[in-house]
Amino acid sequence: MRVALDTNVLARADGVNGATMKNQAVEILAKLSVQTVFVPAQVLAELFNLLVRKDKQTPAYARETILRWRGQFPVMETSGDVIASAVDLAERHRLSIWDSIVLSSAAEAGCALLISEDLQDGFEWRGVTVANPFGRAKNELLRRALGER
Repeated sequence: MRVALDTNVLARADGVNGATMKNQAVEILAKLSVQTVFVPAQVLAELFNLLVRKDKQTPAYARETILRWRGQFPVMETSGDVIASAVDLAERHRLSIWDSIVLSSAAEAGCALLISEDLQDGFEWRGVTVANPFGRAKNELLRRALGER
């Protein structure tokens, strides 16, 4: 099963929200099969911005972080088709354009799961289910992706 990661998962794994949340995110990432995980290009751009603006890191640090994630997981490009479907998604479901680009990228790449803390847990669109890995109850697809029963 193909899985896409949202910005918040990578940000947590980098320690943006403290050690406890970092440990949670690192544990989740460790359980995923690296061959099935993808990162939308939009996520890397958002992470750079978050690291520099919110976490007050230097642009050089943010750049190195982005390059590290880019080297760990394949990046899903933001094509014209992704933008077109993201605009439709944003309009129909009142999502931000940025979240819509991430979800549209996941759909375009054939992902069945988008791991995100920000979008509504259980939301489904074009074959992609959004799952919050940090909530109490885990979505069935997420449990499968994590190798849990």
